Amino acid sequence: MNRTSSRIFRCVARQAFPQLNRHGSYLLAPNRSLAFSTAAVSKVAKTLHSEIKHEEDQYQQSKEIKKFLKTSEFELVESDGDVNMMLQRVVGDKIVRIEWQLTSPFDPDMDAEGQDGGGQEATDLCVTVESQTSNAGISFYCSTQTGEDHRYIIGNVKSFSSAEEKESLSGYNGPEFEDLDDKLQEAFDEYLAEAGMNNEICDFIDAMALDKEQREYIRWLKITQSFLQS
Repeated sequence: MNRTSSRIFRCVARQAFPQLNRHGSYLLAPNRSLAFSTAAVSKVAKTLHSEIKHEEDQYQQSKEIKKFLKTSEFELVESDGDVNMMLQRVVGDKIVRIEWQLTSPFDPDMDAEGQDGGGQEATDLCVTVESQTSNAGISFYCSTQTGEDHRYIIGNVKSFSSAEEKESLSGYNGPEFEDLDDKLQEAFDEYLAEAGMNNEICDFIDAMALDKEQREYIRWLKITQSFLQS
């Protein structure tokens, strides 16, 4: 291939195969003949602005959440844009983690006439007590429930001997709590109480699941608005 042919080939190749940027994404040449209409973008942005104002005016973190965060021995761990939340505390040589996710404010059990089908939606959570030295531990898969007596129910009880076994997708999740001997069920209930599980924790988890969803929705509105205005 002579020099002229080589230059022609490189030119054709650049047109046929877009370049990659430093993030590994293709750099596409801007199409000046196509663009979103100003009217469409303006309409969405205006609606978003109104929605943001409405949601921010309506949002107020409950006094119960603020009080819990000030007085509890647990530390709340969360980050913007992440649906997961965690409470953690150290008890002796063990670390206790209670993990859950945000909850939609819309009740799927609500009927067509807007009647509530079953009260507040339950929040799934996982309580893990883990050794800080061996990484062995026990995980209790639970969910909150309404009422004033016992605010959570236990599903499965998983034990693990290492961090690898804990994270294994094919690991044994343990027996159903209801299938255990009554005395063992009672002992596990007392164990969880000593780890810090109580009605106050369940109230906080339910409230925080909704609070987090509201804050993430407002954040989503603002990110979307910022993108459309860029």
